[in-house]
Amino acid sequence: MQQSRSSLTRRRFLARVGALATSTALPKVLFAQTGGAARLVVVVLRGALDGLAAVPPHGDGDYGELHRELAIPAPGSPDGALPLDATFGLHPSLGFLHERFLGGELIVFQAVASPYRDRSHFDGQNVLENGLTQPIGSADGWLNRALRSLPARFAVQKERAVAIGQNLPLILRGDEPVLSKSPLTSPDVDEDLLARLADLYSQDDWFSARLSEGVQGEKLADDSPLPASPVPVMTGKPRAAAQLVGAARLAASMIGSDGGPQVAVIEATGWDTHANQGGSRGALAQRLAGLDGALRALCDGLGPLWPQTAVLLVTEFGRTASVNGTRGTDHGTGGCAFLAGGAVQGGRVIADWPGLARKALLDGRDVRPTLDLRSVFKAVLADHIHIDARALTARVFPNSQGAPPLHGLIRA
Repeated sequence: MQQSRSSLTRRRFLARVGALATSTALPKVLFAQTGGAARLVVVVLRGALDGLAAVPPHGDGDYGELHRELAIPAPGSPDGALPLDATFGLHPSLGFLHERFLGGELIVFQAVASPYRDRSHFDGQNVLENGLTQPIGSADGWLNRALRSLPARFAVQKERAVAIGQNLPLILRGDEPVLSKSPLTSPDVDEDLLARLADLYSQDDWFSARLSEGVQGEKLADDSPLPASPVPVMTGKPRAAAQLVGAARLAASMIGSDGGPQVAVIEATGWDTHANQGGSRGALAQRLAGLDGALRALCDGLGPLWPQTAVLLVTEFGRTASVNGTRGTDHGTGGCAFLAGGAVQGGRVIADWPGLARKALLDGRDVRPTLDLRSVFKAVLADHIHIDARALTARVFPNSQGAPPLHGLIRA
């Protein structure tokens, strides 16, 4: 492994599908009792973040030709990437993450993926969360199994986790008892339902693009001022960003309290950018800015506990190297991930970069993954919260001998 430094408006569309909603779209936060001083936060970016936008390989000569108008310019250019090394940068919306990189508190991973290869959102998310190689075969998640494998010296309460949200994500389902608490704020739209519709029609290019346009492109109109309402309304991306920041602040208050939980999982939806993705500015840029603000809020909220914290940011898969016909990107394979926090031995890019030449792409369309995300997960669990190596292979990530822990990510 090499290391280097439709004319259908959004409101009408949502009114039609909103009646089918059965759960909320608020970011969901889950906390687990572990004992000990280390804090761990896992942020699941649902929808498949474009790793070539979040971590643009500006030094790869094929990048601009493939990603065209979505390509992020090199550092030093107008709206250019924030510099990491000679090959990679960060999207200009990720200013806080760049600060953490310069401060030695961020590792950026490129060309990473779970073992999943078939490009369905929900199957991909299942593999990301169940810790297996297939989307079915386990009803529990790897983080729940990890909690069950904590060293005996850690004192834990009966309920090791609490969920704030309508549903408990697979990553924390399992034998460990958990609590669930519904959020107090109502959502503008059930993004989980919309994502399921997108997944259902993912093989139909025309309908997939129209759906994405209706949900993402048209909702820019909702960011304009609305008529006065007796109830404050927040719509579009500002609302999503505020919800994510609120989730991060809540996570910080929970894991930062005396005797409180010490592991958190935050879910952030809205990363499926089939249409009108944008480059340095636009829809994805606004989403990334919201994520960056949430991470800053998490850091600020934790205060003196930040040096004991590791934050994993992961997504189910990457997106295509080429732009599609609706100025977006389609479901792909290899993508990016991040590990941030004061406990992280950062200031590094970890990438065995395969390149973007046509012959190097997976199936002629995707970034070819060269690092298994389970190797990152195992290292963080082993070195940060001290899960036994045998338990990692036998119980937490069964049949994962081909993905050894990538040690050296956490400060000694």
